[in-house]
Parts: sequence; structure tokens; C-alpha cells
Amino acid sequence: MTTAVTERTGAPAAHRGTVFDIGYQRYDGTREGRGRAWLAVFKNGVRTSLGLGRGAWAKTIPWFFIGVLAAIALVIAMLAGRFGPEAYDELVSHADYYPFFTTIIFVFAAVVAPELLCRDRRENVIHLYLVRPLTGSDYVTARWTAFFAVLSAAVWLPQFILLFGFSMGHPEPVTYLRENWLDIPRFLLSGLVFAAYITMLALLTASFTTRRAYASVFLVGLFAITTPFTFALAAELEGAAGQWVSMFNLTQIPVNVNDLIFGEVNAMTAEMEIPTDALPSWVTVAWYLGWVLVPGGVLWLRYRRLSP
Repeated sequence: MTTAVTERTGAPAAHRGTVFDIGYQRYDGTREGRGRAWLAVFKNGVRTSLGLGRGAWAKTIPWFFIGVLAAIALVIAMLAGRFGPEAYDELVSHADYYPFFTTIIFVFAAVVAPELLCRDRRENVIHLYLVRPLTGSDYVTARWTAFFAVLSAAVWLPQFILLFGFSMGHPEPVTYLRENWLDIPRFLLSGLVFAAYITMLALLTASFTTRRAYASVFLVGLFAITTPFTFALAAELEGAAGQWVSMFNLTQIPVNVNDLIFGEVNAMTAEMEIPTDALPSWVTVAWYLGWVLVPGGVLWLRYRRLSP
């Protein structure tokens, strides 16, 4: 700001200054701190995952996968309504839905999740986040929670469509719901199991590159390779060795927990005769937790020391 010079200074007119009031004011509102900053990053993560506020192509990819999952469930629900309870055993059940369409869920995460981390690092936007009252840990947990919420909703939606179709196809919908209401907490919990596992692996992979395409290709290739490789090797080894080899089938890890939640082996696993279903329950749960917590720790370590 230039210094004002009055007539009393005796300074020449050419050296006189002028004070301009350009309207700057001090902020007198509430300073909401880290919690509000975390929530802002979370909301932005949800919008980014769904392509909201962005171009048409950004919206097409996530909503295409969500639409495919919902459309498949809708077709099954329509068949349930058309043929009634006698056809239920031939249709994909709540216990079977996640295992049968795990590949679609994995590809959805592989394509969409890297967008939450890769772009911020490539364009150095993350440093703008961190000049606020926000730490690297706040940033990555907000991003993780955002995609976890989106993926959970995406996998729950088809299950509710199935529930509606099965109940409406029954002669007495209320009776069906009363007899099968336990399927609701089961598919909700199983959906969280899938969402936590897939979100963790997808974001961990994205944290190692600034290119979304690299992360997506690596994830899809990882899931595509481990399934046939471990299945073939387990079939050759058989016995306990085959069971442990099959544990490295990355697409099967949350499926095994899904079977524990529903108390039955899903139709796909039973048809393929995957040997992991013979392992003790505590081994299955511990193995799943290891694949969630260890990558989670690595992801947190990569971001907690970030500074602007």
C-alpha cells in the first residue's frame, strides 16, 4: 500500500500518494479446522469417483459399471417375478451375487479408484491440500473413505434389487421377507468386506504412480493372472499345498469370507472346486485381514509424511 502524503508534509505534488480501499476484510467466521478440511476432501473424492462436476467421459465410466451391476440384478429380479419361487434355486442368490460378478467389481475399482490419487500427485494439487489444516494421513483416509463409500453403495444396490424381485415374485411377499430377512445384514456385511478389500488394493497401487492408466492396467492384470495361475497350480499340487496356493488367488480372498458370512459355499466356488473352502474359518478371516491391514499400513506410511 502506498503511503498517503498530505498537504502538511510539504512534499511536491508529484510525490504525493493515494490510498485506495479495495475492500479487503478480515475473516470473522468460524475456523472449522481439520475436520472440515477432511470432509471437503471426502466429498470431492465421492464426486470424483462418480464423475460429478466433470465431463461426460468421466461420468460414463463409473456409471456404466454401476449400471451393468444393477441391470444384471434387475434381469434376475424380473425372472424371479416371472417364474416365482420354484425358479429361485436356479437363479443367482444373495450369496452367489458377489462371487459371480467379482470381476466386474474389480475392474470398476481398477478404472475409477486411481483417479482419486494419481491426478493430485501428477498435477501437484496435493500440495495445495496440505497447506490447509490437513495432514497427509487426513488426505489419504478421506480419499479411501470416499471410494469405499461409493463402492459399498455400488455393490449394495444390486442386492436390494434382488431382494425386491424375490419378495415380489413370492405369492406372499411379507412371508418371504420374514423368512429370509437375515439375508439383508449378510449381504450388507459381505458388501463391506468386498469394498474394503478392493478399495485398499486399488488405492495402494495408485499411490505408486502418477498415471491412472498404469495403475488400472496393473490391477486388472494382477487379478486376471492370479486366478488361472493359482487355480491350475492348486489343482496340480492338491492337498494342503494346493489349499495354500489357492489362497493367493486375489479374486477369491473376499469370496471366501462371503461364504463364511452366508454359511454356505457359493455356486461358483462349488462348481470350480476351489480348495480354499476346506481351510479353517479363522485362517480365512486372518488371511483376509492381512490383505486389508498390511496394504493399508503401507498406503498410510506413503502419505503420512507428506508436507506442502
